[in-house]
Order: sequence, then C-alpha cells, then structure tokens
Amino acid sequence: MIKLIIGNKGTGKTKKLIDLVHDAVKESKGNVLCVEKGATLTYDLKPQARLIDTDSYDIQGFDMLYSFLAGLLAGNYDITDVFVDSILKVCGRDYDALGAFFEKIDKISADKTFVFTVSADANELPASVTKYETVAH
Repeated sequence: MIKLIIGNKGTGKTKKLIDLVHDAVKESKGNVLCVEKGATLTYDLKPQARLIDTDSYDIQGFDMLYSFLAGLLAGNYDITDVFVDSILKVCGRDYDALGAFFEKIDKISADKTFVFTVSADANELPASVTKYETVAH
C-alpha cells in the first residue's frame, strides 16, 4: 500500500511523517524504516525505527531509489513499513517519473506500507501520482 503526504514546503509533512513512524513502531510486529536525504531526523525518531540517509549510499534518481528499496525488502522479509521523507529532494522534480516510480513500488508493496512526503502542490501532480491515498496533515 502506498500513502502520500502532499503539500508545499512548511506545511507540516515531516512532522506528520514522524508521528506515523512512531505509530508504526508501536504497532508493527516487524521492522520500520525511514529513508531521508541527510540525517535531519536522527533525534526525532525513536531508535526502534531504522533511519537510512540516502546521501550515505549516493542515491540519486527514482531508479536508484527503487533498486535500493527493493534490495532492502529482498534482504529483510520482516520490514513492514517504509517511510520516505522528501522524495523529490532525493530523486528530482520529474512528476511523471514519480508516477512511474510509484507504479513500480506498488508491485512490491503487497504486505507493506510505504509512506512518502511529496513537497508540491497537489494540483501540480499528475493523476499517476494523485491516485494513491493521501494522508491529511
């Protein structure tokens, strides 16, 4: 399942993501991952959530991020929730590529929950992105 937190910069997307990570840590019987560019959430997340900095792995672009996430899932069947903060900072502002990325993620998310923050106005995004569930913040 894919869920999106969409909004312009400064609208509280990351705070909502942090709250959702904490909820997942409480409820999950497996592993919870949070992926971000930089390590700004280090002190905001409970230590039970695994924080991954994309800069540490030189991840750039949607294809690299997809491969990285698929590799994490292949190597750890206990992952239940994956949170990605500021996906457009990691991969770029190509909204059509974002939609294609979500299509690929949807295929590997059968029993997992993926939550992404998207810093954009919802009206700018194509239907290939907005068709996924949006989380209010």
